[in-house]
Amino acid sequence: MQIVVGNFSSTLSVTPYMAKLLFRLKNVPEDEAAEVRALLVEHDIPFYETDPGNWGISMPALWINEESRWQEAKALIEAYQTERSKRVRDEYQDLKSKGQVPGFGNALRRNPVQFISYSLLIVAILYISISTFFGFS
Repeated sequence: MQIVVGNFSSTLSVTPYMAKLLFRLKNVPEDEAAEVRALLVEHDIPFYETDPGNWGISMPALWINEESRWQEAKALIEAYQTERSKRVRDEYQDLKSKGQVPGFGNALRRNPVQFISYSLLIVAILYISISTFFGFS
């Protein structure tokens, strides 16, 4: 593309390909994000990362500039996610079979005083909130 302004002439090289979103990082555990980055580095796929910004309103993600490598990178990430979901599901089933999955009963047994205190606080807040509507005195 040729740009002419007055007596000044310049040639501008325009890349016909914009960066393409490869992998969103919002609500992704840090270990998974690190594994995806390592996967891309391992396969020599250049990428860049955007962060959520100072106020957390931007989109944290991994982006790729090379159109020719996008399909390859997407296929690698899809294969990785399939493998990861199977691995995490198996770990959960293993913990469940050992009785180590945190749940309501475990929370109550681990810290009964805190549980009862929070329950009483919730009941008090509910009473104060609805007593004026229903005429409780």
